[in-house]
Amino acid sequence: MPTLSEVNELIHQRIEFDNKWREHSVSCDGKSLLEQTYVKSQDFAVEAESKKGLGGVYGDFEIVGHGNRTNNKCGQFIGLKGCLNVDLHHNTLDGNFEGLVYVKVVHCFCHNPRCPICFKYGWAVREAHKAEDRIKEGSKRFGQPEHVISSVPESDYGLTYEKLRLKNVKILYSRGLVGGALIFHGFRYRKSEVICGGIRHMAEWYWSPHFHCVGFILGGYGKCRHCVKVRDSAYGQPSEITCAGCNGFEARTRQLFKNDGYIVKVKGERKTVGGTFWYQLNHASINVKQVRFHCLTWFGNCSYRKLKVTPKKREELCPICKCELEKIRYFGRHDIVTDLKSPSFKRELFMDFDEGIGGVFCVSHGAGDFG
Repeated sequence: MPTLSEVNELIHQRIEFDNKWREHSVSCDGKSLLEQTYVKSQDFAVEAESKKGLGGVYGDFEIVGHGNRTNNKCGQFIGLKGCLNVDLHHNTLDGNFEGLVYVKVVHCFCHNPRCPICFKYGWAVREAHKAEDRIKEGSKRFGQPEHVISSVPESDYGLTYEKLRLKNVKILYSRGLVGGALIFHGFRYRKSEVICGGIRHMAEWYWSPHFHCVGFILGGYGKCRHCVKVRDSAYGQPSEITCAGCNGFEARTRQLFKNDGYIVKVKGERKTVGGTFWYQLNHASINVKQVRFHCLTWFGNCSYRKLKVTPKKREELCPICKCELEKIRYFGRHDIVTDLKSPSFKRELFMDFDEGIGGVFCVSHGAGDFG
């Protein structure tokens, strides 16, 4: 059993950890970021007038999708894919799909992370699929993957990207992670206007490097996830709840935080691993001066040297009946929105097969006749 002094020390560490996390949660770093005049580093050094990364650009780093359109074909509507096996579409836990056709709107994408048209539905989708396949293979050996965030303390903002990544890998090892994927985020988004230290900070992107990890924790996170002492409501506010005498992830990260200053937090259980990768890649950061810069990298037991995954051609399947999608045509009365910029655009649709006038869908068989 821990002594009273040890319990008091753990409570102090918990409060300090929670206060630090609260500073990140309100998305305001005050004078430390917005009023210092210069940051000395090989990659990140810029003058104060650069506004410290406001707008999603900081030195050689920028958020994906901030470049120029690659060519005129980017985002061009190609046609429709879908599943016409309406006899196999029945009631599911997600809803009633009887008599409905699954329709997928297809566009041309260049898969360039800087392209403002293609980064979200082209590059990010492709990279998320590849990462999901790798994590699924790793799950067979290492258990359930977790979404972990490693927030870099201000004292390490001057490190180069290479050194920063290596240090974050060591930080994750110390917390018990054995391998996974790392996605670099150089920016956070301030969702609303904040006044901090007498300075008004507008809602926008600002420089705050951190890493998102989808990886595996030695022993898993279930012990902490289902522990009554660990509650999301406890973060960001003083609490007498401690992890005294425990060797779980939450106990380790709070104890190590006092030494290294890194806030390492596990998010909730993943609904879909691919969806997690896709969303995090949507606002990842890249070095525009470095050829073939990879914002998603692998470490530990999931590295390319240790985990061998045979690439497989991904099949496009209907989410209801799991049949392979076909090229289709639509002759109905409704207009299918194909403009990616339209607020009404939906990439996936469920539509009535006959619309009361007979079949309005058919399979497209012509060579090059798509949609």
